[in-house]
Amino acid sequence: MGAKRSADSQLVEQCDNCAAMTPHQVMIELITESEESQNAAFSREPYRITECQQCAATSKQRMNDM
Repeated sequence: MGAKRSADSQLVEQCDNCAAMTPHQVMIELITESEESQNAAFSREPYRITECQQCAATSKQRMNDM
């Protein structure tokens, strides 16, 4: 899968791994979901990627599923 970083920020959010509110690095990435298709260049979807700055746990959620 291809990915492209389009923005990032830092927010305080709940970390399931730490069980506390912690600083998180937050990014929006465009990820190609299907490279096998002829239209792979047009099949990119935005994902919200978060990384806890205390424990380094990461999560990825498709923005269209929020």
